[in-house]
Amino acid sequence: MEKFIVEGQTRLKGEVTISGAKNAAVAIIPATILAQGKCVIENIPNISDISILFKILSGMGAKVRRINKSTVEVDTTYIGEPVVPYELARYMRASYYLLGTLLSRCNRASVSMPGGCNFGVRPIDQHMKGFEALGADVSIDSGMINARADMLIGAHIYFDVVSVGATINVMLASVKAKGITILENCAKEPHIVDLANFLNSMGADIRGAGTDVIKIHGVDILHGTTYSIIPDQIEAGTYMVAAAATGGDVLVKNIIPKHLEAITEKLLKAGAEVIEYDDSIRVRRGGDLNKINIKTMPHPGFPTDMQPQMTALLSVAQGTSIVTEGVWDNRFRYVDELRRMGAHIQVDGKVAVVEGTESLTGAPVKATDLRGGAAVLIAAIGAKGTTEIEDIGHIERGYEDIVEKMTGLGARIKKVVIPDVYLSSAL
Repeated sequence: MEKFIVEGQTRLKGEVTISGAKNAAVAIIPATILAQGKCVIENIPNISDISILFKILSGMGAKVRRINKSTVEVDTTYIGEPVVPYELARYMRASYYLLGTLLSRCNRASVSMPGGCNFGVRPIDQHMKGFEALGADVSIDSGMINARADMLIGAHIYFDVVSVGATINVMLASVKAKGITILENCAKEPHIVDLANFLNSMGADIRGAGTDVIKIHGVDILHGTTYSIIPDQIEAGTYMVAAAATGGDVLVKNIIPKHLEAITEKLLKAGAEVIEYDDSIRVRRGGDLNKINIKTMPHPGFPTDMQPQMTALLSVAQGTSIVTEGVWDNRFRYVDELRRMGAHIQVDGKVAVVEGTESLTGAPVKATDLRGGAAVLIAAIGAKGTTEIEDIGHIERGYEDIVEKMTGLGARIKKVVIPDVYLSSAL
């Protein structure tokens, strides 16, 4: 087992370079299945979710060649059976994007129910609704989602709720469908726009991504392409919040400032100074943190993937803050770990009341999920004493080289391995 050991009371200072967007990459990589030819994808984050996706593609017959740390060539010409087994798919939610691509390419697909972080029910009813509107028969049998169609035909589809996953999956399924597909009440996140741009670079005809209506003219053939993934909005936001939470001064490089506007606004209200440049952003704080209220919402609202990190910040702010989760049912599981460190947080359903305290204290904690893990890491860097964080695999699913990047900013953090013999003797 591996864990992080963090010596606290550090003010983060320096520069950090943001990697490619995880949420874009986990959609773009499955989309290579649609290409007739090789795809070269640049600015890929080196994280475990991406490694799993490449293992899935390789297991299905694709040729995956790493050109350098952040560039990979993918040739899906010889993809075989359109089946993604439970053994790999269970580790990540985004495995369900293979449904849309395989259905589009092979007219059938079988993919295990999604895994990943466990902070609420992950309904796929809107995905199924979209596939069925395109002409597919969809069923769930023994934990596998099965979709099959004689031919996919464009349709007018209205999503009952704003869903990033359904918007992406139905977009993937419809790019080669006959005729025109119109998607309404779509999610607008930056990685949806990035996926549409990637597909268009392959020869797709997608218009309106980033708005609530997307129009797709089906095409017969998609060709290979070379494409660079956008910077990771959530990784950037995490380092911005970490700088503010620890009273630091950090220049966050390789970002798109417009993607960070909701985060920037809240940090300014909380008392941080935020300076925007063309492709970087500087966050620093010298005074106290102020109480603020946050409600997560679909883009362009405050992102749910930044809620835990901001809650960690507010746990050391002055006064009482209210954090409302507007996307997921159960995203406050990490709060118990912050409480172990002395945070005063009460949760009632989708609302957390955060009573700020002067400082937190190091304690043994665990990463309950990807972003909850980032929250306890931020708390640990600023806390008094030593914090040991277990289950760090959750954190490494979405943050490239997080130990190296945090230590580069002055954090005192190291990754250690606990020998199995030690674990056995402790049982």
